[in-house]
Amino acid sequence: MEDSRTGKWFPDKYFKSDEVFDTLLSDPLRAVAPRHWTPLEVAEKASRFLCTHHGVKVLDIGSGSGKFCMAAAYHHPEARFTGVEQRAYLVDFCNSLKDKLGLGNVKFVHANIKDFDISAYDHFYFYNSFYENLPGTQKIDYDVRYAESLYNYYNRILYKMLDKKPVGTRLVTYHSLGGEIPPGYEIIDTDYAEYLKYWQKL
Repeated sequence: MEDSRTGKWFPDKYFKSDEVFDTLLSDPLRAVAPRHWTPLEVAEKASRFLCTHHGVKVLDIGSGSGKFCMAAAYHHPEARFTGVEQRAYLVDFCNSLKDKLGLGNVKFVHANIKDFDISAYDHFYFYNSFYENLPGTQKIDYDVRYAESLYNYYNRILYKMLDKKPVGTRLVTYHSLGGEIPPGYEIIDTDYAEYLKYWQKL
């Protein structure tokens, strides 16, 4: 939280509970938090699996409000986190917020995954970012086009990208239907009634 006397931010408080972290969000972003933003406990567990070595580069595919990346960066200052997100206003928000929280090991990039090169990254986090393209699902906003064909299209793109990654690549999925996982990736562990899956290319 920010000290009103000094203007200095104290990030520790924001990573103690989802309720406190979500006070950083605007009302519209807070309204969709239960469905779209990674819970802090999930972020801590997922990042622990993904942070395999000092300087590891982790990519969050569809980073939204930036909650996973910022929580992961807070817990793992030795690692580097990047969030790629197609909504420019969310990227601007996240880059401003991470600066206020003093998180120098995270950044957010405005891009669609179809135009993004993932080759520089070691491991990946994916909270089913494409799911909102399916009919009947809660949308973050209506600033982008939705279509079931896009769900299949994006899954296929990510599938091909992950397929090119080397043996040892790690991936954590949360609430994924698995369509983006190519052969060779094996489940190492699961959590939260198997909604959270830890994968590794073997």
